[in-house]
Amino acid sequence: MKFEHVLLALLALRPYSGYSLRKWLEAEGRFMRSRAHHSQIYRSLARMVTDGWVAYEVDPREGRPDAKVYRLTPQGREVLLEWVHSPYEPPSRFQDPDFMARFGFTAALDPRAAAELVRTELEYRRAQVARSRGRDRTMRFEDPIPEVDPVRAQAAFDRMHEYGMRAVDQWIEWLEDTLHRLEERDDAR
Repeated sequence: MKFEHVLLALLALRPYSGYSLRKWLEAEGRFMRSRAHHSQIYRSLARMVTDGWVAYEVDPREGRPDAKVYRLTPQGREVLLEWVHSPYEPPSRFQDPDFMARFGFTAALDPRAAAELVRTELEYRRAQVARSRGRDRTMRFEDPIPEVDPVRAQAAFDRMHEYGMRAVDQWIEWLEDTLHRLEERDDAR
């Protein structure tokens, strides 16, 4: 996922200034991606204007600097819809920001595509769990430095693995519930 896709999706909802995009990304958008620096937002918007994906109008502000208010163009809309309908390949690490960004915007644009996205992620995570549960997780130590306590090290890695198992199980549960809700809404139409 490119940062531009997130910006296009936000601009599909309503016009934004660069400043208001940054504020949204710092608050609601924090579950979708790492923090975006304001210079990254403005550089991306400038590129998107050059590419014809967005256009802006200057909003005069009394006593403050004028603001550029950006809107999605028809070409930007096409780029956004192409991304929404492009194949999703789950990354090896679950809860990657790409999924959440795609899910949030795809659900608003195309509920069937959102259900397929969730289904793809769910199937991948179930298969991932099936491959990794029950495997031997015993640490092997060969000539460790004197400060390493193999018993403590194994205990720490076991706790980390336990945390990971619980987290992925909770993620799968969320995916199952979300898929059920999406399918329920689709059946109601």
